[in-house]
Amino acid sequence: MSDATSQQPYADLTPEAVLDALEAAGFAVDGRLLALNSFENRVYQVGVDDAPPMIAKFYRPGRWSDEAILEEHAFCLELAAREIPVVAPIELPGGGTLMTHGGYRFALFPRRGGRAPELDRADTLEWIGRFMGRIHALGAVQPYVHRPALDIASFGEIPAAYVLEHDFVPLELSSVYRGVCEQALDGVCAAFARAGDVRRIRTHGDCHVGNMLWVEGQGPHFVDFDDSRMAPAIQDLWMLLSGDRPERAHQLADVLAGYEEFCEFDPRELHLIEALRTLRLIHHSGWIARRWQDPAFPAAFPWFDTPRYWEARILELREQIAMLEELPLWLAPGMR
Repeated sequence: MSDATSQQPYADLTPEAVLDALEAAGFAVDGRLLALNSFENRVYQVGVDDAPPMIAKFYRPGRWSDEAILEEHAFCLELAAREIPVVAPIELPGGGTLMTHGGYRFALFPRRGGRAPELDRADTLEWIGRFMGRIHALGAVQPYVHRPALDIASFGEIPAAYVLEHDFVPLELSSVYRGVCEQALDGVCAAFARAGDVRRIRTHGDCHVGNMLWVEGQGPHFVDFDDSRMAPAIQDLWMLLSGDRPERAHQLADVLAGYEEFCEFDPRELHLIEALRTLRLIHHSGWIARRWQDPAFPAAFPWFDTPRYWEARILELREQIAMLEELPLWLAPGMR
């Protein structure tokens, strides 16, 4: 995997180019085109003659190899074949799920409706947990070969160094930011050491509420496996938790009540919840920094290069340092 650092990676991806790409793939488009909210890739809802609209994802140049994209597609298709509700890519008329047109690689997906799930409901969390257990049971069968693992270097050390080396952090805050990152990453390393040699499996990788569509009577549909990678199972569970410590403990118990119907959960992974949250926070700033030359990013994150943004990140990491020193989120007796 490499970073695309060109000034405008999607400069040639005009509406006409998107429609031409789908026509080249064998679909009769009707001219309707709606850009959807996406920064890493470019995603569109495209109208098709005498058929429901479909979703076209144009992959960021240089981010993933073809092999890595196809490996993600294969995992999604495996899940869909077992009637697990993921939105898997559509096989193109010419065969396969990935096509190149005009220098851009793209894939097509069925359009799925739905709303955000209500994560304050125990039955919703248990339902999500059941399907997540099924995803992980299959994800554990074999590893990814071409996609990377979530690790401390790529999600913590490298992005922290990048924002400092490229002067994104204001000079008056750079030494403070460097110090809190080092302290936070020391805490992350200690948490991984306490967890021990936990198993890494194929995961969704970015299972926040925005990547789940809830349909009444059907439950969740999991979308956008673009960040799928080898990781501890808890990576797909901790983002479902919010509130104070007792609330998060009860939420986790509800999730695991469904999850463990299909997949065993290793309680040692509870040591990793705050460690993974910390890595996500550091990685997010590094991700914006690496994409800053893409015009979509300054428009979406105008506060990124201001002192106020970095002051907030420093405070956030200090709070995480304190959280990393607390006992892990153990479940109370009788909660499972």
